[in-house]
Amino acid sequence: MKLNEIIEKLSLDVKTVNVGLQKEVTGVYVSDLLSDVMANSQDGNIWITLQTHLNIVAVAGLKKLSGIIIVNNRHPEKEITEKAESDKIAIMTTSLPAFEVAGKLYQMLS
Repeated sequence: MKLNEIIEKLSLDVKTVNVGLQKEVTGVYVSDLLSDVMANSQDGNIWITLQTHLNIVAVAGLKKLSGIIIVNNRHPEKEITEKAESDKIAIMTTSLPAFEVAGKLYQMLS
């Protein structure tokens, strides 16, 4: 499934401008520990987290993730979205908790 389809179906708020919305999402990874994401996520996964600091962009780029969904109505600072745009990493936000987002994505991707 394409990232833009997920954005539409989950009504996600896209924080990055014209960045990778046509990427294929191959799975989902949920974690707030950067080291865990680096060790266990797979290329093409969409990452669900509540983290909003600059290192999420670096990890997503390193692991070739399809995008980052920030949950619980948290929002990244402008410098984070600018870095994500530069690195072509899509960042989306939602008011939903991680559990609900993960469940909906599981249904959509299964």
